[in-house]
Amino acid sequence: MSLDPSPLQRELTVTRTSWPIAGTFTISRGAKTQAHVVTADITENNHTGHGECVPYARYGETPASVTTQIQQLKPDIEAGLTRLQLQNALPPGAARNALDCALWDLEAKQTDVPVWHLASLAEPKPMTIAYTISLDTPENMGAAALKSAHLPILKLKLGGHGDPERLAAVRKAAPKARLIVDANEAWRENQLTKLIAACHEAGVEMIEQPLPADNDDALKGFPHTVPVCADETAHGLDSLDLVAQRYDAINIKLDKTGGLTEAIALAKAAKSANLKIMIGCMVSTSLSMAPAILLGSNADIVDLDGALLLAHDRNPGVIYQNMKIHPAPAALWG
Repeated sequence: MSLDPSPLQRELTVTRTSWPIAGTFTISRGAKTQAHVVTADITENNHTGHGECVPYARYGETPASVTTQIQQLKPDIEAGLTRLQLQNALPPGAARNALDCALWDLEAKQTDVPVWHLASLAEPKPMTIAYTISLDTPENMGAAALKSAHLPILKLKLGGHGDPERLAAVRKAAPKARLIVDANEAWRENQLTKLIAACHEAGVEMIEQPLPADNDDALKGFPHTVPVCADETAHGLDSLDLVAQRYDAINIKLDKTGGLTEAIALAKAAKSANLKIMIGCMVSTSLSMAPAILLGSNADIVDLDGALLLAHDRNPGVIYQNMKIHPAPAALWG
């Protein structure tokens, strides 16, 4: 007498938590002292996959709205919704990211095969990352740069007015560090020539999202001596054509692509479009860093210091050592 296979027993749990930031994290849109994250845990037959996302107000997301998005899919997830089916069930964004990464992690645990192998990616190795210096006065940013002058790559948050002075102060304080900058949409078209020239003079290697995403058409054909990278303009695959017309590089963040699945596809497509690739993150815990690390081997810049900016992290978390981020421990993810 044969027995029917055990029915699928899957459970989705959604949790909202806040993690204190070490000090204050400031960009052109404002400052914050806590990172608010939403975690999805999918348990099936004694295995649990974890995924974390950061709801971002710039994209109309809140912890409450993202939690609702995830919970609305609870019946489908618990009925066996697959990772590929998820891509059509939710749009790119934080909610899909948490679920997508949880399903990857669940599959890795069930098969005892790491995610990098399941996804046909290169085995992750320790990678040099950028360290972020928050937007502040030139004097304070110079002081922060002096404390971090030994680090290999510094990422400066800029805000438009006063940026040439900020750049000069940082370069004087950290003469040997590689510099990238992020304006977070704070510049305006009539400032481009002056501010790009200041970046060039300071030896900046890349300028991230200088203009507002809904008003960046001026970048198309604009002469510039420093490569320009799309962040707020870049989301999923459907944004790639516009990015390729206006930018030299793309910042791929899993909270924007809606998870690792589309991020992998976007990275491949961006390479084919001859775009440089930055792998970025929100300020969040190691659980957010873990899947993004898998994309780093083919990236030009790895900007995954989100967990390093927290007052404390998950345990276990990823290891940061000498400004290199190490592959995530299996007990955390993947």
